[in-house]
Amino acid sequence: MDFTSVSGSIILSGASGMLGSALRRALDSRKVPTIQLLRRAPTGEGQLQWNPGAERAIENPSPLEGAAAAIHLSGASIGAHRWTEAYRRELAGSRIDSTHRLAKVLAALRTPPRSFLVASAIGIYGDRGDEVLSESSAAGTGFLAELCRQWEAASEPAVQAGIRVVYLRFGVVLGPGQGALQQMLPPFRVGLGARLGNGRQWMSWIGLADVIAAMLFALDHTALSGPLNMTAPNPVTNAEFTQALGRQLHRPAFLAVPAFAMRMIFGQMANEALLASARVQPAKLLSAGFRFSLPEIEEALKAALES
Repeated sequence: MDFTSVSGSIILSGASGMLGSALRRALDSRKVPTIQLLRRAPTGEGQLQWNPGAERAIENPSPLEGAAAAIHLSGASIGAHRWTEAYRRELAGSRIDSTHRLAKVLAALRTPPRSFLVASAIGIYGDRGDEVLSESSAAGTGFLAELCRQWEAASEPAVQAGIRVVYLRFGVVLGPGQGALQQMLPPFRVGLGARLGNGRQWMSWIGLADVIAAMLFALDHTALSGPLNMTAPNPVTNAEFTQALGRQLHRPAFLAVPAFAMRMIFGQMANEALLASARVQPAKLLSAGFRFSLPEIEEALKAALES
């Protein structure tokens, strides 16, 4: 997608992360102004400080009046830590509470944005084996599924205000920088790449270029609302992914990390985020006419590693 028809500025939280940085570059290249929501004090134009942990998240929200859309991408990483009770609270606060606070701010504006794109995750489907999942599939069970369910529900003030809300259910995003791929690379680069458990669990992924294009597509296509699976149309098993990454790096990848060892190290996070199977299809994107530039795992990995 080469352009966006959106007229007006875009409110953006999480602008410093891998997704946010890439999205901001894409919007800048299209001459679409952004208003970045920052936890720290602003240092330049187009920035506004907010504190999503406070009841009044933004002291003076007037710069947000008349914005075309808001995109909320900030939140603590789901896969960065063992899910201790303290980290579960951090996840809930950074995702559920921040979404609710921002939704309330937008709903209270005299001229609210027409669209609100909210980050979510395919973790909402839970561990579903070989079942093919679309946006119409029911939510699963477990901590991660419930977190995602509440995360999406937190945008209700925006829905009630008549703002079009889209829940961006991200799969594993393959790109350079701070994402999941960078965490996987060190062992693979030295020939210690390994499948997780039996490797039969489905892994739904998307290339960085496609996820940015899909967000711009969602901004443009106002008929899209509700859940939107942000995954490539060709999910792979963990074993297939492991072999594909090994080939791209020209390294062997025949080892396996036993499931019991992963559970000992990561606890519940191993079962719900690393060993869980989610065979997700981007049904609504495909139906709306979105075309993926990186539909196959090999080309997506190549693009990510060459960036």
